[in-house]
Amino acid sequence: MKRLLRFLLWPAIGGLVAALVIIRFMPQPQPPVALTAPPPAPVVEMTPAPAAPAMPASGPVSYAAAVEAAAPAVVNIYTSKTIETPVNPLFADPRFRQFFGIDRVPTRKRMASSLGSGVIISAQGYVLTNHHVVADADEIVVALRDGREARAKVVGSDPDTDLAVLKVALDNLPVISLRDSRTLHIGDVVLAIGNPFGVGQTVTIGIVSAVGRSELGINTFEDFIQTDAAINPGNSGGALVDANGQLVGVNSAIFSQSGGYQGIGFAIPTQLTQQVLNAILANGRVIRGWLGVESQALTPQLAQALGHEGSDGVVVSGLVRNGPAHAAGMLPGDIIAEIDGKPVTSPRQVIDQVAALQPGARVRLRVQRGEKSLDLEATVAERPAR
Repeated sequence: MKRLLRFLLWPAIGGLVAALVIIRFMPQPQPPVALTAPPPAPVVEMTPAPAAPAMPASGPVSYAAAVEAAAPAVVNIYTSKTIETPVNPLFADPRFRQFFGIDRVPTRKRMASSLGSGVIISAQGYVLTNHHVVADADEIVVALRDGREARAKVVGSDPDTDLAVLKVALDNLPVISLRDSRTLHIGDVVLAIGNPFGVGQTVTIGIVSAVGRSELGINTFEDFIQTDAAINPGNSGGALVDANGQLVGVNSAIFSQSGGYQGIGFAIPTQLTQQVLNAILANGRVIRGWLGVESQALTPQLAQALGHEGSDGVVVSGLVRNGPAHAAGMLPGDIIAEIDGKPVTSPRQVIDQVAALQPGARVRLRVQRGEKSLDLEATVAERPAR
């Protein structure tokens, strides 16, 4: 009996001990954790677009009328000039000529031709084009869209803006109408008309990408209209017109790493072309003021090196000896702060403001030299021709 009880009791005791151990080491249930609400999301205030009006069914699907109004007044320009070259490249070397005692170099002549475009702006036969199209040409031929051709003479040229005025003796000339380029807006549709690569009159379309482009290093005086209308070699001197066929600029240059169209072209605005045209017709050239000074922007590093506090003005980097500014007492390293009481903000402003003055005019210059502020007075001279 006792053996039977022991046999039954020990499993029960072992089970009880095991239960106590499990209860002792079993993780106790934790009380529920209170959940905190997430922070409210920031409210972004946005302006919804108004309901778009219904677009007209008959939009501008063609610019044929604008082209027909402008294209007859856009001409092709062909130039030729005589070039003398040595019969042998060795003759171009002065040491070779000196060694053999050659005084006169035998040369041969050849004709070099180039092409460009132009715009008839007057029934009297005046044609606007680029200076670089007709520079040093011995013969200039203007070809109209109606098939007529005539030799042209140069009335005047202005390398500083890359403009030239020609005249042809033809009757019943088509004339383009001019629009004030100051009324242009970025995004306006424009058309470029010219003779790219000599293939014949061609029209391309784009928009006004920017206005008032300057400091590009293309011309001395720059105020370009930038456009993405395709402009290529041969378009130079051609017309940039608006959607009504009115002239807004004369195509002049492209920005390109390949020599061809890359979406950035520049035209000289009509506001500037009219100024140059009037000056050439009145004087045969453009007369501008000149001080004989070269300047550069005043950077913080330059200002610190020159002991100048602030960033206003421009630094005189060079002077023409005995030129107007040099004669007035200006020195390299001076900082031009004012011209005739107007604060100077950039080298471009110095050139433009002085160029607008007539030769012989007196101009007051406020300059900073170290810690000293000096007032100088110079007599403006005529800007030398390039």
